[in-house]
Amino acid sequence: MTQQYKTIGLIGKPDHSGALATLKSLLTFFTDKGYQVLVETKVARQIEVNPKQSRDITEIGELADLAIVVGGDGYMLGAARVLACYNVAVVGVNRGNLGFLTDISPDNLFDPLDEILQGRSKTEHRFLIQVEVYRHGQLKSANSAVNEAVLHPGKVASMMEFEVYLDDVFMFSQRSDGLIVSTPTGSTAYSMSAGGSILTPNLNALTLVPMFPHTLTSRPIVVDGDSVLKLVVATNNSEDLQVSCDGHVILAVMPGDEIIIKKCEQTLRLVHPLDHDYFNVLRSKLSWGNKIY
Repeated sequence: MTQQYKTIGLIGKPDHSGALATLKSLLTFFTDKGYQVLVETKVARQIEVNPKQSRDITEIGELADLAIVVGGDGYMLGAARVLACYNVAVVGVNRGNLGFLTDISPDNLFDPLDEILQGRSKTEHRFLIQVEVYRHGQLKSANSAVNEAVLHPGKVASMMEFEVYLDDVFMFSQRSDGLIVSTPTGSTAYSMSAGGSILTPNLNALTLVPMFPHTLTSRPIVVDGDSVLKLVVATNNSEDLQVSCDGHVILAVMPGDEIIIKKCEQTLRLVHPLDHDYFNVLRSKLSWGNKIY
């Protein structure tokens, strides 16, 4: 059988004893099988690997055929925004809490990985969104998000005013604590907590979820994933406004700014064991009921 993957990248949460223990086990596992293994610089120092194997995450994206990310979903989000630029296959090992994206358990690690290495796996492509902030027609800042982009004031429980356009067609104006624009991947994250719908990962859609709107008729809405959204911040807002990407990256926003949100060209290529079942994940993580019969 032709070896599907030749170079394996190991990425993990630094200063986390469980993640570091798993990374050491993975390093031994892949090395014993004859794979070339690259380890992210931040953790390479902590598990004492050969300096020649130490690479930053962008180099792992460029050089690896398969990247293993060890940590929680939060750590996966940060890695995914980088790895998606390189079309590298990504596997998540859960060392966090929920684990929607990091679905392999560290207690049952090697059998699923063996299956994946032999090509017995499922691959899915999750799209990201690109967020751009414009001021007087000039691009001021930009970043990407796997889960969601959130327009909100810098202060807690502070109302703001903005307009929303879909493909340059006016949708609505709103006074609220902000707006969540979520991908299907992010529909089980912040969006769900705010009352948004759960979207299955294969949908080409975005959901817009108002945050504490100043009207009872304002409700979440699902739109085509290929749409271009434009959020126009009213000029009478305070100056302390932000757009956060996955809760990790903060882009400053001023009154009158325009925020463009659209699908990225790159996708995150997630690899799962063959027995991976999205609805089983939901039942497990959200404590849904199981089959009666």
